Amino acid sequence: MTYSAKSLIFFMPEALQSMCFRAISAPHLHGALRTQEFMKDPQQELNSFEYPVGFQPWSDALTGRKTPQQEGYTYHLLENSRDAFRFHAVLNASRVASLFHEFARFLGDEAFFILEFYEDQVGSTRPADSTDRPLPTIFYSPYMPVTEVIEMVTPYLPRLVHDGFVGFGLANNREGMELFYSEEKVITCFTGNHLRVMDLFSRLGLQHDPELLFPTDFGHDHLSLLWHPREHLPKPLRELDEKALDYVHFCRDLTEDLDMYPVEESLSFFLSKRDQDIIEGILLRHEEYAEFAEDDFGNLLFDWNDFVLECEGGFTGDLWEYQQGLQLRDMIQYVIDESPEVQREKIIDIIGETDERFKKILTDRRKRLAHAPPEGNQHERFWYHGIVRNAGAELRRDLIRSGWYHN
Repeated sequence: MTYSAKSLIFFMPEALQSMCFRAISAPHLHGALRTQEFMKDPQQELNSFEYPVGFQPWSDALTGRKTPQQEGYTYHLLENSRDAFRFHAVLNASRVASLFHEFARFLGDEAFFILEFYEDQVGSTRPADSTDRPLPTIFYSPYMPVTEVIEMVTPYLPRLVHDGFVGFGLANNREGMELFYSEEKVITCFTGNHLRVMDLFSRLGLQHDPELLFPTDFGHDHLSLLWHPREHLPKPLRELDEKALDYVHFCRDLTEDLDMYPVEESLSFFLSKRDQDIIEGILLRHEEYAEFAEDDFGNLLFDWNDFVLECEGGFTGDLWEYQQGLQLRDMIQYVIDESPEVQREKIIDIIGETDERFKKILTDRRKRLAHAPPEGNQHERFWYHGIVRNAGAELRRDLIRSGWYHN
């Protein structure tokens, strides 16, 4: 007679049943199997992987030993892309700052800093499987000289690396390079030059492992620096006072130092250097848009999303300012129309959700704004048909003067 794993549990003592249920119901079964395989040899010792102090893996339910972790990386082509790659890597906490500085050399003269943290205090600990999880806020700095960003961020690096409620990164979208170290203590890198990143990882001793397990494959807790006794903190942090160790305070200080601003988390995308170069060439061919050719096209997509967010909340500007927002969408559409298929589909996918949100707040869509550019043959400029529902006093005043409500 044969039994399933589930039926066998009922023949076990109650305490052992609960431990087995925990293993079988684990969200990452592949990781659980790898762990069991690792534990088969009682003589085999776990490696000495160095976790940040703010990330505490759970002990194995059967052995009481910490789950295994090793350094390494994986990489894959990005979805809907032929030349952009996503890397995921795991690195000892003491080596993250070195990676950060080495990666900065790939970014040219300028870059922007990325910071993710919980603006409201969420406590000193949080289990990874907690169902009541607040959402962090993502902040971007403006583009700044790379040397200036590094100089300003370096004093914060030990806290950024070790606190369990903080993620941070560095990017230059125009160069198609981004590195981010998440609160889950996993490194994510987006690049259009995967060989360059592989060479960097190789110089740091990281090996490619398609079967690599990540800290998120095991149960764990997130801890703030304030949770630890002072003597258990890394040396650079032991002399700091409580306020300096509180992630809410030091992250706010950093956002002020770098003049950072929050970004909408729902708008997430990556444009490779090849994408940016193609878009630059397209904009250079247009007399009015050529002055924007060398800018990061991603910023234009963010500007369109910000305009839609403002309209959803109630547009407070006048008609001229409203039309400036619509002209952002004109420029995006020009790039879409002139782009090769790969880039065209990528941009449409990026702005699709933003466009749909804007359509939902338009009223009187049978009307078309005066002074709108002529319709193209390939599409209908829906953003000129109708007006936003939450028009403020100045916009309504200008619409009355232009005869919008009399037609």
